[in-house]
Amino acid sequence: MVRAIWNGKVIAESEDTVMVEGNHYFPREAVNPQYLRDSDMYSVCPWKGQAGYHTLDVDGQVNVDAAWFYSEPKKRAAPISDRIAFWRGVTIEA
Repeated sequence: MVRAIWNGKVIAESEDTVMVEGNHYFPREAVNPQYLRDSDMYSVCPWKGQAGYHTLDVDGQVNVDAAWFYSEPKKRAAPISDRIAFWRGVTIEA
C-alpha cells in the first residue's frame, strides 16, 4: 500500500500507483477529494504534455500546487492519465 501524507493526514492511498521519474501517480479515485482545491497553475513537459495542479487544504493548512495531474497526456505517458502525484513536502510511504 502506498500513501501520500501531508499535515498528518492521508491524502491518497492505493496499491495501484504508477511510478514515473521517481514519483508515484495515484488513481484519482484513491485521492481524498476533500483535501483538493483547484488551481490555475499548469506546466508543460515535453514528453508527458500539459499538467494541471491542485492545492492541498488540510485542517486550515494550505500547500499551494502540491499535487499535479495529466488529464490528456501524450501517448508515451498514457499510463498516468488522470492520476495524481505529489511534491512540496508531501510524504510518500511505500
